[in-house]
Amino acid sequence: MRAALLEQADQPPVTVDDVEIVGPRAGEVIVDIDFCGLCHSDLSLMNGTFPTTTPVVLGHEASGTVLELGEGVTDLAVGDKVMLTPTPSCGACYWCVRDQASLCVQSSGILTHAFMDGETGLRRGDQVVYRGLGVGGFADHAVVLADGAVKLPEDVDLGVVSVIGCAVQTGVGSVVNLAKVEPGSTVLVMGLGGIGISIVQGARIAGAARIIVSDPVASRRDAAEGFGATDAIDPTSEDVIGTCQTLTGGIGVDYSFDAVGSSALVEAGFEATRNGGTIVAVGAGPIDHTINISAPLFAVSQKTLMGSMLGGVNSRRDVPLLIDLYRAGRLDLENMVTARRPIDELAEAADDMTAGRGLRTLLEL
Repeated sequence: MRAALLEQADQPPVTVDDVEIVGPRAGEVIVDIDFCGLCHSDLSLMNGTFPTTTPVVLGHEASGTVLELGEGVTDLAVGDKVMLTPTPSCGACYWCVRDQASLCVQSSGILTHAFMDGETGLRRGDQVVYRGLGVGGFADHAVVLADGAVKLPEDVDLGVVSVIGCAVQTGVGSVVNLAKVEPGSTVLVMGLGGIGISIVQGARIAGAARIIVSDPVASRRDAAEGFGATDAIDPTSEDVIGTCQTLTGGIGVDYSFDAVGSSALVEAGFEATRNGGTIVAVGAGPIDHTINISAPLFAVSQKTLMGSMLGGVNSRRDVPLLIDLYRAGRLDLENMVTARRPIDELAEAADDMTAGRGLRTLLEL
């Protein structure tokens, strides 16, 4: 099959025609990919910010139709429309039975780029090819666990709902599942890419009264207003912490979210958040970033600092809910997709993301 293959970090992926799928094995399915969004995590693997094994097929925000079923798969059928999720839930492990499905043992594929047994289901001749972030969606087909293929209604536009796979699940989930933002709250969102905009939408859906956003790109700040932001800050010329204090009467925001993956922004969010408030680190920063917070101040402030693994979602439960919100006009997916490119233009899409152009680019297979 054709796949966009990353042979080495710091080099653009090359589209090749000689990757083959081995399988599907029991409990797996092969999906014919129609669309896959480019996420910042993919970019971090491409530019070497995150170390990775190679060669690897990146892409984890994918949608398509079921092409082939492995043994024992009974809840999907050939021809079903599906959205792929990087965190398939087994429903039975230590985390799943505690309603922490995004931490399921099967989600280890995000880090290993392989199934739990070390297999990937992808080959190029005698060479193993890895499944980037547990999916490998920048290809004609993907082999995934059936648990990670969420069945969609027949009438959905696969190109529109594809962004749910990572950006929307992560952003809205971080607000609703993890932070549990309350109606009337004040929220700070730092970074306005696909995930940041999804956090803005999640805060709006949750009933936040004030949604303050910060991003150095003016077009993204302007776009955020259409998704629910009430106040915008240019961090290159304004003091984010001071402005948040002013806008909240000197109290600080109830919730802050780092949607970039920056220890400096997590620390800024800590300062901008009121005593007793919550700071959520959503973006995945460079592996060597550390968060420095005064231990005594952390203790006496009674603030909560938490991480986010795909927004703490259970994809089989939450994806249908997100689609219902979309259909009800409460979740804007169309305007999140600001560009569509053929898979051969993955490198150009990565350049757009690096430069802060647009919100989400869909790659078409």
